[in-house]
Amino acid sequence: MSLADKVLAVNNDLPIRTDQRVHSGKVRSVYWLTEADSKRLIEEKGYDVAADAPLAIMVISDRISAFDCIWHGEGGIHGVPGKGAALNAISNHWFKLFKEQGLADSHILDIPHPFVWIVQKARPVMIEAIARQYITGSMWRAYEKGEREFCGIDIADGLQNNTKLPELLITPSTKGILKGIPGVQEVDDVNVTRKNIEENFAAFNFTSASHIADYERLLKEGFDVISAELAKLDQIFVDTKFEFGYVTDKAGNEKLIYMDEVGTPDSSRIWDGPAYREGKIVENSKEDFRQLLLKHFPDPDILLNKDRMEERSALARDNALPEAVLMQISKTYTGIAEKIVGKPIVLSENPKQEIIDILREQYDLID
Repeated sequence: MSLADKVLAVNNDLPIRTDQRVHSGKVRSVYWLTEADSKRLIEEKGYDVAADAPLAIMVISDRISAFDCIWHGEGGIHGVPGKGAALNAISNHWFKLFKEQGLADSHILDIPHPFVWIVQKARPVMIEAIARQYITGSMWRAYEKGEREFCGIDIADGLQNNTKLPELLITPSTKGILKGIPGVQEVDDVNVTRKNIEENFAAFNFTSASHIADYERLLKEGFDVISAELAKLDQIFVDTKFEFGYVTDKAGNEKLIYMDEVGTPDSSRIWDGPAYREGKIVENSKEDFRQLLLKHFPDPDILLNKDRMEERSALARDNALPEAVLMQISKTYTGIAEKIVGKPIVLSENPKQEIIDILREQYDLID
C-alpha cells in the first residue's frame, strides 16, 4: 500500500447516515446524525446530554492548511501522514485532563476511532479565545512597528522578540462575521476588546455578561494546565486558541464547555525548551510548516500579502511539495503528539475503511 493510501485526504464522502448536508472545513468534516440515531445513541451509550440533543460524527483528515490554502505533495499525497491522528490524540489528552481537574467538559462524547469523535451540538460562543505567553509572530510584527495596545490592553515598552510577556495576555477575535456591534468591523477574525464583549455579550452568544469571566477563567486555567504539562516535557507553550460553547446536560443544566480542539500543533505554538535556552526557536507546531513554505518559494510576499490571494491559491494548487517536506512535517506532528500522550502514533493502513467498519459494527450508523 502506498503512502498516499495511508493519508485520509477526503473525509466528506463516508456513507454515514445523515439527512443533512455534510459540513466540511479545512481539516474536519461533520455529519449530523438523524434525530432517530441521535436519540438511540444517547439511550444506548448513556451519554450525559439532553434526550433530544443533536449528535454528530466529526471526522478529522490529514489535510494541511497554511496561509488560508490547502497544500499537497508529490505522488498524490494530499495531506500529512499521521497528522489527523496526532491532532485528535493531543486534543483527547488535554480534554480528559481538563475534566479530571474539574475545569469543564468538552463537546466530545465518544471516540470510536483515532480519526473520529462523536460530539454533541453546542451553541458556540462567537469568539476565537487567544492566549499568549510570549511575544512572537504577528503580535511582534505589530509591536515592532510601534503598536502598544492589543485588544484594549496596553503593553510595556522594551520587549524583545520571542520573549515571555509579563503576564498571560488574552487577545480575543471574532469567530465569523458579527454584524451591528459598534466599533467592531464586519469581517471574520477581527480583534475585539473585553469592553466590546461586555457591552454586546448577547451578540457574542453569551447567555449572561457574567459568563465572560467564566470563559476567561477556563481559558487561563486550560492554558496553565497545558503549559505545566508541556514544561515537564521541556516544551514551551507559547500561545494558543480555544473555543467555547454552551450545551445542556441530562439534568437540563446549561453549561459552558470547551469545543473544537485544544493545545494542538494546529491551534498553538509549541517551542522546544533546550533549543530556546540556546537562543534558537524550534517549532513543534504548524508554524514549522509555515516557515518552511516561506523558505521554499522564491517570493514569500505572495504568502504574507492578503492582496495577493489569487496568486497564493495558484501556488498551492499548482505546486506539489516534495514528499520529504511532508514527512518532515509528519515528524513534527507525530513527534510532539507522542511526547504528550506517551505512546506511538500508529498510521492506519486504510483509515477510511476502518472508520466505516467501526461505525457499522459498533454504532449502526452506516447505510
